[in-house]
Amino acid sequence: MAIYHLAVKSVSRSTGRSAVAAVAYRAGVCLENERDGLVHDYTRRGGVEDTFIVTPEGAEWAQDRSALWNAVEAAEKRKDAKVAREYELALPAELDAGQRRDLVRAFAEDIRDRYGVAVDAAIHAPHDYGDDRNHHAHVMTTTRVVDADGLGAKTRQLDVRSSASIEVEEIRASWAAQVNDALELAQVAERVDHRSYARQGVEMEPTVKMGHASAAIERRAEREQIAAAKSRTPLPRAGR
Repeated sequence: MAIYHLAVKSVSRSTGRSAVAAVAYRAGVCLENERDGLVHDYTRRGGVEDTFIVTPEGAEWAQDRSALWNAVEAAEKRKDAKVAREYELALPAELDAGQRRDLVRAFAEDIRDRYGVAVDAAIHAPHDYGDDRNHHAHVMTTTRVVDADGLGAKTRQLDVRSSASIEVEEIRASWAAQVNDALELAQVAERVDHRSYARQGVEMEPTVKMGHASAAIERRAEREQIAAAKSRTPLPRAGR
């Protein structure tokens, strides 16, 4: 059964994290953070099926992952700055790899057009343990608009309490519609709903699509990023 999951998170410098490190881990690549000289090498991790970047028209420079995320780090001066935003998505196992990629790209382009940001997406396969239907994606975005000249003003819609809940609700509804369109196109009868079971009037316990083990791995990687930032030593290579 197709399961709905969309979570919106922030990558904040106040917790010792960097956009460069977060993207390197999710994309399974090696990136140097020019701001502090740390090299984040995750080329040995498995499970990354595909990655791509979408940018506003004229901002082709941001297709270079290193250039993009180092520009993000350089643009932020505050020690508590939010340097990136992440959308964590569950992908229907009922779709094939190409259909899942098209679905993630449609979502990435929608977020790009909505906020004028650059979007860096990584599609992950299910882990070797747990539910083998747990296809998912990590969609990282800048917190500033991106154009031909670089990074511009901050996008505040998701930072201001009065507008954040409305924005997130609209994004969740849009993602549900995109998933259902993809399922219909693939001639799959299943459908998803972004509303909680309680809001739908359904008496059922919610399931956790991403899984505790998957979340634990990412929390461990984040702790390594924080430890490396404090010691100013390179991160160890991470497995899947």
